[in-house]
Amino acid sequence: MAAPPQWMPAPQVDPNCPKGLEYLTQIDQLVVKQQVELLEAFTDYEGANKYNIFNTLGQQVYFAAEQSNCLERQCCLNARSFEMRIVDNLQAEVMIIKRPLRCTSSCYCCASWRQFMSVESPPGNTIGYIQAELSFVNPSFLILGPNMEPQLRIQAPCFGHGCCTCEPKYKVQTLDEQEIGLIQKKWSGFAKEAFTEADNFSINFPMDLDVKVKAVLMGALFMIDFLYFEKSSHDDDSGGY
Repeated sequence: MAAPPQWMPAPQVDPNCPKGLEYLTQIDQLVVKQQVELLEAFTDYEGANKYNIFNTLGQQVYFAAEQSNCLERQCCLNARSFEMRIVDNLQAEVMIIKRPLRCTSSCYCCASWRQFMSVESPPGNTIGYIQAELSFVNPSFLILGPNMEPQLRIQAPCFGHGCCTCEPKYKVQTLDEQEIGLIQKKWSGFAKEAFTEADNFSINFPMDLDVKVKAVLMGALFMIDFLYFEKSSHDDDSGGY
């Protein structure tokens, strides 16, 4: 039996940082591993997603758990609404990522329903948003501040999931297109990729980036996972907006 993961030691409290985000002041990369759901592997049942979030030393930083309606999970699949609740090693809730029910079609008639998420830290205090930009070929996402002001852009690869590459890359860019970070889907091994929807990701960003922006980028990672790597309601479309 594998040993339980070691948690990252709690850093010193920073009065200028939302409680629980102090961990992000010491981090420029996170590894996000979705837990394998055995029921999903052998049936069509869609369970609530859970993720372990690690630093580069292999220490667990956060645990993320989806809260969503069971009927929506089975009927709406990757279009479902949910709240992603993120806790630290003290089981304190440090962040909530909220996504409303959204159509995953790429049709322009769905523009008013394009993908959107909000990020709260601490819960109840919105620190930013993620919003998809409309495109048929080269999708992108805007990272917005609490007043909806654009801060960063995430440029997806061709058609959102890398044109069949094993490890598609989503570039984090400034508004003038300078690359400063990367979200990447990591190959999880044949058995895991073939029989489950459990995905692994890494996310890189500058060490000195505002922790609130880092937190919103984490939210964007979950949006990318749901759009392109979750079971889709479209037989011929693994995601879109």
